[in-house]
Amino acid sequence: MNQERKVRAARPAAITLTPAAEARVAELMAKAPEGAIGVKLSTPRRGCSGLAYSVDYVTAEDKFDEKIETPGGIFYVDGASILYLIGSRMDWREDDFAAGFVFENPNAKGACGCGESFTV
Repeated sequence: MNQERKVRAARPAAITLTPAAEARVAELMAKAPEGAIGVKLSTPRRGCSGLAYSVDYVTAEDKFDEKIETPGGIFYVDGASILYLIGSRMDWREDDFAAGFVFENPNAKGACGCGESFTV
Protein backbone atom coordinates (compact mmCIF):
# COMPACT_ATOMS: atom_id res chain seq x y z
CA MET A 1 0.00 0.00 0.00
CA ASN A 2 1.56 3.23 -1.18
CA GLN A 3 0.62 6.19 0.96
CA GLU A 4 1.44 9.68 -0.13
CA ARG A 5 2.17 12.22 2.55
CA LYS A 6 0.70 15.59 1.90
CA VAL A 7 3.04 18.36 2.84
CA ARG A 8 1.46 21.67 3.63
CA ALA A 9 3.18 24.72 2.26
CA ALA A 10 3.92 27.40 4.78
CA ARG A 11 1.09 29.90 4.89
CA PRO A 12 2.18 33.47 4.16
CA ALA A 13 1.85 35.94 7.02
CA ALA A 14 -1.39 37.93 7.13
CA ILE A 15 0.58 41.16 7.13
CA THR A 16 4.01 42.20 5.86
CA LEU A 17 6.22 44.48 7.93
CA THR A 18 8.67 46.77 6.17
CA PRO A 19 12.24 46.98 7.50
CA ALA A 20 11.32 50.32 9.14
CA ALA A 21 8.35 48.69 10.92
CA GLU A 22 10.55 45.81 12.07
CA ALA A 23 13.09 48.32 13.41
CA ARG A 24 10.33 50.12 15.31
CA VAL A 25 9.15 46.81 16.83
CA ALA A 26 12.76 46.26 17.97
CA GLU A 27 12.84 49.74 19.55
CA LEU A 28 9.54 49.09 21.31
CA MET A 29 10.72 45.73 22.63
CA ALA A 30 13.99 47.28 23.85
CA LYS A 31 11.98 49.53 26.18
CA ALA A 32 9.04 47.19 26.79
CA PRO A 33 7.50 46.97 30.25
CA GLU A 34 8.34 43.93 32.35
CA GLY A 35 6.37 40.89 31.26
CA ALA A 36 5.84 42.01 27.65
CA ILE A 37 6.45 39.16 25.20
CA GLY A 38 5.79 41.09 22.02
CA VAL A 39 3.82 43.76 20.22
CA LYS A 40 0.29 43.12 18.93
CA LEU A 41 -1.77 44.69 16.15
CA SER A 42 -5.54 44.67 16.51
CA THR A 43 -8.46 46.47 14.88
CA PRO A 44 -10.84 47.62 17.62
CA ARG A 45 -14.13 49.28 16.71
CA ARG A 46 -13.69 53.02 16.99
CA GLY A 47 -13.32 56.15 14.94
CA CYS A 48 -15.67 57.65 12.43
CA SER A 49 -15.21 54.83 9.87
CA GLY A 50 -15.69 51.89 12.23
CA LEU A 51 -12.31 50.15 12.73
CA ALA A 52 -8.96 51.51 13.83
CA TYR A 53 -5.43 50.15 13.97
CA SER A 54 -4.08 49.63 17.46
CA VAL A 55 -0.55 48.50 18.36
CA ASP A 56 0.08 47.55 21.98
CA TYR A 57 2.38 45.46 24.12
CA VAL A 58 1.15 41.95 24.83
CA THR A 59 1.98 39.85 27.91
CA ALA A 60 0.41 36.53 26.91
CA GLU A 61 0.16 34.61 23.68
CA ASP A 62 -3.35 33.85 22.40
CA LYS A 63 -3.61 30.64 20.37
CA PHE A 64 -5.74 32.39 17.73
CA ASP A 65 -3.25 35.20 17.12
CA GLU A 66 -0.93 35.18 14.13
CA LYS A 67 2.68 35.13 15.33
CA ILE A 68 5.33 36.81 13.18
CA GLU A 69 8.95 36.59 14.27
CA THR A 70 10.94 39.71 13.43
CA PRO A 71 14.63 40.38 14.08
CA GLY A 72 13.71 42.65 17.00
CA GLY A 73 10.96 40.63 18.66
CA ILE A 74 7.65 38.87 18.23
CA PHE A 75 4.86 40.69 16.41
CA TYR A 76 1.33 39.36 16.88
CA VAL A 77 -1.79 40.00 14.82
CA ASP A 78 -5.04 39.67 16.75
CA GLY A 79 -6.90 36.55 15.61
CA ALA A 80 -10.21 38.42 15.38
CA SER A 81 -8.59 41.07 13.16
CA ILE A 82 -6.78 38.87 10.64
CA LEU A 83 -9.64 38.85 8.11
CA TYR A 84 -9.52 42.66 7.95
CA LEU A 85 -5.73 42.68 7.46
CA ILE A 86 -4.84 39.86 5.02
CA GLY A 87 -2.44 41.19 2.42
CA SER A 88 -1.70 44.40 4.32
CA ARG A 89 1.66 46.11 4.57
CA MET A 90 2.74 47.90 7.74
CA ASP A 91 5.39 50.63 7.65
CA TRP A 92 6.87 53.08 10.17
CA ARG A 93 7.22 56.67 8.98
CA GLU A 94 8.68 59.71 10.65
CA ASP A 95 8.99 63.30 9.54
CA ASP A 96 9.38 66.67 11.23
CA PHE A 97 5.75 66.74 12.34
CA ALA A 98 4.57 63.17 12.94
CA ALA A 99 5.67 59.61 13.51
CA GLY A 100 3.62 56.44 13.38
CA PHE A 101 2.74 53.15 11.81
CA VAL A 102 1.18 53.47 8.35
CA PHE A 103 -0.95 50.71 6.83
CA GLU A 104 -1.60 49.81 3.22
CA ASN A 105 -4.67 47.62 3.53
CA PRO A 106 -6.23 46.15 0.36
CA ASN A 107 -9.34 45.19 2.36
CA ALA A 108 -10.19 48.76 3.38
CA LYS A 109 -13.11 50.11 1.36
CA GLY A 110 -12.88 53.57 2.86
CA ALA A 111 -11.17 55.63 5.54
CA CYS A 112 -11.91 58.75 7.50
CA GLY A 113 -10.32 62.02 6.48
CA CYS A 114 -7.69 61.93 9.21
CA GLY A 115 -6.67 58.35 8.40
CA GLU A 116 -7.24 57.10 11.94
CA SER A 117 -9.98 54.61 11.09
CA PHE A 118 -11.18 52.51 8.15
CA THR A 119 -14.11 50.42 6.97
CA VAL A 120 -14.17 47.04 5.21
